[in-house]
Amino acid sequence: MTAPQAVVVGCSAGGLDALKILLGGLDPALPQAVLVCCHSGSDSVELLCELLGRACPLPVFEALERQPVRGGAVQLAPSGYHLLVEADRHFALSVDPRVCHARPSIDVLFTSAAEVWRDALVGVVLTGANADGADGLRQLRRLGGCAVVQSPSDAEAPAMPQAALDRAGADHCVTLEAIAPLLNRLCLP
Repeated sequence: MTAPQAVVVGCSAGGLDALKILLGGLDPALPQAVLVCCHSGSDSVELLCELLGRACPLPVFEALERQPVRGGAVQLAPSGYHLLVEADRHFALSVDPRVCHARPSIDVLFTSAAEVWRDALVGVVLTGANADGADGLRQLRRLGGCAVVQSPSDAEAPAMPQAALDRAGADHCVTLEAIAPLLNRLCLP
């Protein structure tokens, strides 16, 4: 794997608390873009951005159509849309059918990001109650990216990280508290 240029994170049930811990532990000097897909169930991610912004040393934004991916920031998939990364490293939003009963879908984000960054991408699957993210993580690994999965025994909802391990495996399977320090080591020179 080459030096990471981006990090993609997916979570569902229990995701808010997990994201606060993970994002709160990131180094403020992290230069990579951190793209997050969280099944929040709300009509807007505005409150989620605000809550995570209080915990995270990096700026937290909602990803917008045709907006460039921004390094050194956390960008969240908007509610009701699949978030994709295009070859020119701008965001695209889609209302295509749900994937794994979800829109935004972690699989969609991970797969599109893997096609752009290939071996310069780190994918992180956190707590969740379905299998979204497992196929996307498998594609990310197939294209040379690094897969990090929260240990299912440590997750509030173990189904999502377990599905990721079963379908994709992982380069690192660690507790939630160990993920941010691991990302800092992987991403900072």
